[in-house]
Amino acid sequence: MKGRTVFSGVPRATSRAASLIGSGLLAGVLLAAALLPAVALPGLTVKAGAEMFNELPAELVVRQAPQNSYVYASDNKTLLAVIYDENRRDMTGNDIPKVMRDAIVAAEDHHYYEHNGVDLKGVARAFVNNKAGGSQQGASTLTMQYVRMALSYSSTRPADVVAANEDTTGRKVREMRYATQLEKQLSKDEILERYLNIAPFGNGAYGVFAASQVYFSTHPKKLTTEQAAMLAGMVKAPTAFDPTTKDGRPQAVDRRNYVIGNMAQLGMITAAEGKRAEAAPLKVNGKRTPSGCSTTSKNHWGFFCDYFYRWWQSQKSFGATAYDREQLLRTGGYRIVTTLDLRTQNAARKNVAKRAANGNRNAIMIAAVEPGTGRVRALAVNRAYRNDTQRNEPHSNPQLREAGRKGSYPNTTNPLLTGGGDVAGYQGGSTFKVFTTVAALEQGYPLSHVIDSPKPYYRSGYPGDAGQRGPCAGQPVYCPKNASTSLVGKFDMWGATGKSVNTYFVALQERVGTSRVVDAARRLGIEFRAQEDIDLASKGNVGNWGAFTLGVSATTPLDLANAYATLAADGRYCEPIPVQSISRGGEKLDLTDPRCRRVVKKEIARAAIDTLRCPVGDRSSTSRCVGATAGDVRGIVGKPVAGKTGTTDGDRTASLAVTTRQLSVAGIVADPDNHATSMRGGGDRWADPHGEAINPAVAETLRDGMKGVPAKDFTPPSGELIGGRAPR
Repeated sequence: MKGRTVFSGVPRATSRAASLIGSGLLAGVLLAAALLPAVALPGLTVKAGAEMFNELPAELVVRQAPQNSYVYASDNKTLLAVIYDENRRDMTGNDIPKVMRDAIVAAEDHHYYEHNGVDLKGVARAFVNNKAGGSQQGASTLTMQYVRMALSYSSTRPADVVAANEDTTGRKVREMRYATQLEKQLSKDEILERYLNIAPFGNGAYGVFAASQVYFSTHPKKLTTEQAAMLAGMVKAPTAFDPTTKDGRPQAVDRRNYVIGNMAQLGMITAAEGKRAEAAPLKVNGKRTPSGCSTTSKNHWGFFCDYFYRWWQSQKSFGATAYDREQLLRTGGYRIVTTLDLRTQNAARKNVAKRAANGNRNAIMIAAVEPGTGRVRALAVNRAYRNDTQRNEPHSNPQLREAGRKGSYPNTTNPLLTGGGDVAGYQGGSTFKVFTTVAALEQGYPLSHVIDSPKPYYRSGYPGDAGQRGPCAGQPVYCPKNASTSLVGKFDMWGATGKSVNTYFVALQERVGTSRVVDAARRLGIEFRAQEDIDLASKGNVGNWGAFTLGVSATTPLDLANAYATLAADGRYCEPIPVQSISRGGEKLDLTDPRCRRVVKKEIARAAIDTLRCPVGDRSSTSRCVGATAGDVRGIVGKPVAGKTGTTDGDRTASLAVTTRQLSVAGIVADPDNHATSMRGGGDRWADPHGEAINPAVAETLRDGMKGVPAKDFTPPSGELIGGRAPR
C-alpha cells in the first residue's frame, strides 16, 4: 500500500539505510553507492551527501512530451493524416487497462505499490549483489524511471538531456529526491499513467497508445495479457527485444514470458492464465504509424494536406518563426478538423483522372471554395503527391531537359494548385475580364454600356510589342484581336462577356484605367507571385499593362475560385482557409473563424455576376445574354450558375471558373514545368486549346459537389447599374 515500506528479510544494510532517510544521508550516500557501485566516492562525506540531496528542488516540473497532431476531413471523423515528431498520444488512466498497468509493474518494479518512490529492499539487494561481484543491478523504481524520462523531455538544453541520462551519482540522487516528492503529489495510478504515456517502445512508438497501434493495430483497451506483457517487456531495451527483427523476436518471446511469469507469481493472473498466455503465438504487425502529408490515407488528399501545412506555417499565432510553428504542429497534440469536403474532393479527383493520367505533362488543376466563408473544399490535380521524383518524366523545358532535370510528373509535392515556393501560377486568360467589369461598374459604367469592337484594336493607348504579327504587325501600339473574326460590332457587357470579346474589354479597361482593374483583381483575391507581374502591377508600370484584362498574369486555381466566390457572396471577400476547428485537450483555439471583409459593394457584385451567367448558358436576370463560350455548364450543374472561360495566346492554358451561391470551382489546365508549352500537342498528349477537358471537369465537379444542396438563385442587380449613363 502507498506510504508503507516492508523491511522483513532485508539485510542489515537496509536497516542502516532506513535510519538515515530522515536526514537525507540515505539518498546522498548509501543509495548512491548501492546503485552506482563503480563510482568512487573519495572525500564525499555524509554531510556533503545530505546537502547535495536536500539542496535539489523539491518539485519536479514536467513539460508535456511531444504529442501527435491528427488532421481530419470536414466530417470530423475521416482521418487525413497524422503529423508528429514522436509517435505519441497521451491517454488518461481510465483508458489504460489494468492488464497493461499490471504488466509494467511485473516487468520493472514488483514492489511498486509498497515503496515511496525509492525501493529500499531493492537498493539493499543491489548493494549486496554488486559488492559481491554479481551482475550489476540498478534498483531504479518505476517512479525513478519516470523522473529520468520526464527530466529529458523537460530539458531545454542538450546538456540537460545528457545530464538526465548520465551514469553518475548526481543523477541517481536527483531521481531519488524527485521520486520521493512525486509520490507525495500523485497517486500510484497517476504515476503509472504518466510512465506509460512517455515510455519508448521502439519502432517509433512512444507511449502505450502508439505501441498498441504499431505492434497490434488495436486500442490499449483491447490488449490481451500476452500483448501487454510483450509491450511491458520492451521498455527495458526496445531494440534488443524488438519482435519485428530476426534477432529480436526470440528475445522478445523470452522477455514476454518472463513478464507473464511474474504476473502469475504476483497474483495478477492465475497460473492457468499465465500458461495460456505463454503458449500464445507472437503475432505483431510492426507497422510504423505514417507521418505527414505524403502518407495521407488517400494520396490525392496530400495536396490539400500540404496546403493546410503551409497555411499553418504562415500563421504567426503559432510561433515567431516558421520553424517554431512547424514544431508546434508536430509536437502539440492538436485535433484539427479541416475544410476538406470528401464528396467534392473525390468528385474533383475523379473528374480530373477521367481526362488525364498522372503521367501527362499537362496538369488539370481544380480548386473549390465556399462563398461567404473562404473554406477550401477541394484541391485536385492529375499528379501523385510524392517526394520521389527519380522516375519522373524528363522536364518539358528543353534547356532543363538537356541538363538532365526531371519534370513534375507523375510525382510532385509542389503547391501546383495554391501557389508558393517556385510556383507563381498560370495565365488565367479571359476569366480575368470580370475584374474589368467590376472596375467599370464602380466607375459608373452600366451593364448596357456599348463599345464598337473592331477585329484588331489598332488604336489602343497601350505600348505595343515589336513582335506583333498579322494585321497588327508594325503597329506602334498594343493591338489585340479577337478569337474569331465574327466577333466584331457593337457589344454591351452581357454580350461581350458571353462571347468573350477581347477588343471590347481592352477598350473598356483603357477607359476605366488599368490601375483600377488591377486593384479590383487584388481586392477579389488575386495574388501576384511572379516577379514580372509584381513589377507590372506596381504603381509606376501598371498603366502599360494593356493585356491584363485578357488574363496574361499568373494565377492559381485557388485564387481564381476564391475571386469568383467573392462575387457570389455579394462582394464579401473571405481569406481562403483550410481549417474549421483546432482543439487541444478539449479546448478550441479561436483561430478558425472566417476572416471576411467587404471589398465590393453588393450591387456591383450582383451586376458582375449577372454578366457571368451568360458564358455558361444560364440566363441573366435581365435576359440580356447573347452567346456563350461554355453553354452546356448550366445543364450539367442543374442549378443557377455564373462563370467564365479562359484561353491564352498559343493555347498555353485553358481555364474555367464557375460558381453557385454555395460553391465556387475553378480549374486551369497547363504545363506547370514549361509555361510556353502549347496544348496543341498531339500524339499521346491530349490537346485542350478550347477547354474540351477543363470545362467538363470543372462543371461536373461543381455538379457533384452540389448534389443534394438546394438551389439558390442570384440576386438581380438594380438601378443605374443596368441601364444608366456612362461617365463622360
